[in-house]
Amino acid sequence: MKIAFEAGEVWWGGASASRAYPLKETDCYMENLIDCSTSAENQSMPLFVSSHGRYIWSDQPFLVTVQNGVFDFEGVRPEIVKAGSCLKDAYLAAQKAHFPCDGRKLPEKFFKYPQLNTWMEFTYYVTQQGVLDFARKWIENGFTPGVFIIDEGWQKRYGVWDFDRAGFPDPGEMVKQLHAWGFTVLLWVVPYVSIDGPDYERSLRPLKGTDPESAKHLYLRVKSGEIAIFSWWNGYSAMLDMTDEYNRAFLRTQLRRLMDDYGIDGFKFDGGSVRGYSPSLLVNGQLDKQITAQELNNAWNEFGAEFEWHEFKDTYGRGGRNTIQRLRDKHHKWERNGLQDLIPCAINAGLMGFPFLCPDMIGGGEWSYRFLPGFSVDEELFVRMAQCSALFPMMQFSWAPWLALKPENVKLCLEAAKLHERLFPEIMKVVRQSQRTGESVLRSLEYECPHHGFENVLDEYMIGSDLLAAPVLEKVADAREVLFPAGRWRGMDGKEYDGLTSCTVHTTLDTLPWFIRV
Repeated sequence: MKIAFEAGEVWWGGASASRAYPLKETDCYMENLIDCSTSAENQSMPLFVSSHGRYIWSDQPFLVTVQNGVFDFEGVRPEIVKAGSCLKDAYLAAQKAHFPCDGRKLPEKFFKYPQLNTWMEFTYYVTQQGVLDFARKWIENGFTPGVFIIDEGWQKRYGVWDFDRAGFPDPGEMVKQLHAWGFTVLLWVVPYVSIDGPDYERSLRPLKGTDPESAKHLYLRVKSGEIAIFSWWNGYSAMLDMTDEYNRAFLRTQLRRLMDDYGIDGFKFDGGSVRGYSPSLLVNGQLDKQITAQELNNAWNEFGAEFEWHEFKDTYGRGGRNTIQRLRDKHHKWERNGLQDLIPCAINAGLMGFPFLCPDMIGGGEWSYRFLPGFSVDEELFVRMAQCSALFPMMQFSWAPWLALKPENVKLCLEAAKLHERLFPEIMKVVRQSQRTGESVLRSLEYECPHHGFENVLDEYMIGSDLLAAPVLEKVADAREVLFPAGRWRGMDGKEYDGLTSCTVHTTLDTLPWFIRV
């Protein structure tokens, strides 16, 4: 099925992280939502919305290309609906028809204080002492305790749902101390289980009080009845089947025990992506039941949403569910896949029904380049990433600024964090609205002020209708042009600006241009 662009029409949708949106008539583009092989996954929906008030929707994942101003969908016949005259009309109509907002309220603490994550500071080698030192230094450097995520590395093996006591001799005491300092503690988990050791063998025994036959359903299986083995970024593992109630009960038991025994508050649900469930990653046969990778991903996300404190990164087709989402890992660089992708990817995710979005870890969350010969931290980039994140609904640190930066630049990151806290009442007002309406918290200028040439603005964003952020996204920039939507706007220096105009603002490293509607 082919759908032509209208003259001057631009589109958003598909997958949040696959490219810088919006799509224009002149673009060449391909997106494969069937196995996500051409995207970096993250948030994705079988949806496109346009600046002319049209939307395209499919109940099934698709392969789509764009060339010469024409969408070409393979294997599906999506709906094409003329819902109004602008981007907002298209989004609200698609949402009402296909993914209505569930109205769930999320913990305010996610949005009030910057989050802290162990990944970039420790990668796989996190320890109890390291966690406590990290948290203590966070406070000593003036940052406010908020959500603290203990990322990968806390377990002995994947699927051993307990702390590695070599690194964590007393996890209960550690969590007690973190709580006393004011942190809420989340643990990283995946649906992968290492296929060696006594813990794996014990997992195959029936849960207490369940039908012994039910244990035979634990893990995805191949047609021979053997447990399916998938390859993933850390080797080969069995995979929990979260469409099956016994599997859900099994994992729920493990996670609730972590909460009951150690005081853990919630979990970062990683992995379980559409691409992760791809049949091409199976190494020992074909699955024994008809189930799609999209259904498995949806079930993993549905299970994780049972927990009040959660975070997701790879989510297909779940627009309208009020959950905490994070953009995929970005590189420590200015251009594509780095700082300059934060705003367009966030706008795109919001226009697919994911309103509550955290940018990636400040400085970048793609860890491998950090160990390349000759790598050094770009301190200007680090600061600008903190400033860009400051007006997002959430912001997250993972590199320790006091180790990565000079003292004067640590101070600038702290100022960005404190600005986020200071603007929390304004941000939370929009969050509460979005929890009811399903509109994104972070929005493009085109969404709020259509048909004034803002559709290709990728370096500014709005929070609701009344906050405008124009962060600096280029290296050694001492000025930037700011475009203003309709209305009248007051800058952080008190100066006021008329809407539908532009102005050059001077931007030293300590400057984050932001404005509030008068």
